[in-house]
Amino acid sequence: MLGKLLAAFILIPLIEFFLLVKVANETSVGMTFLIVILTGIMGSFLARREGLGVLRRFHLAMGEGRVPSNELQEGLMIVFAGALLLTPGLLTDAFGFFLLLPFGRRLVRLWFVNRYAGRFQVHMSDLDGFHNTARSTPFQESTRDFNSHDAIDIEVVRRKQD
Repeated sequence: MLGKLLAAFILIPLIEFFLLVKVANETSVGMTFLIVILTGIMGSFLARREGLGVLRRFHLAMGEGRVPSNELQEGLMIVFAGALLLTPGLLTDAFGFFLLLPFGRRLVRLWFVNRYAGRFQVHMSDLDGFHNTARSTPFQESTRDFNSHDAIDIEVVRRKQD
């Protein structure tokens, strides 16, 4: 895992630099700066709009007594997209805009589910005596509603190694 992170921290800036130089050679340095600045500004507005929509859905789910798991996941992806869009570069901007699209977030969620499905075993209990030990997939929609007086204790008891 550390090797992959190190490679990403080295390769992504090199690719970004190559792309920026290529665009500057094809257009101009000023145009390249303008593209980077405009994508950052446009991305921050889009991230704010999408984030507010997710926040509304989050509050709606809480008001209905549902666990807002999808809304939390989408919110995290939108925050990540915003960070990518504020980073100068064309590759990070493209992935950031992809994450701002509901379709893009859905594809990323499916990729995570396929990659990490069945890797955790979770033991859950609450104040009503509900106990369950089950294999869990990340980003799994909750099948049990909760009330404001419920306390849920979740403990990961085993994790498969990558």
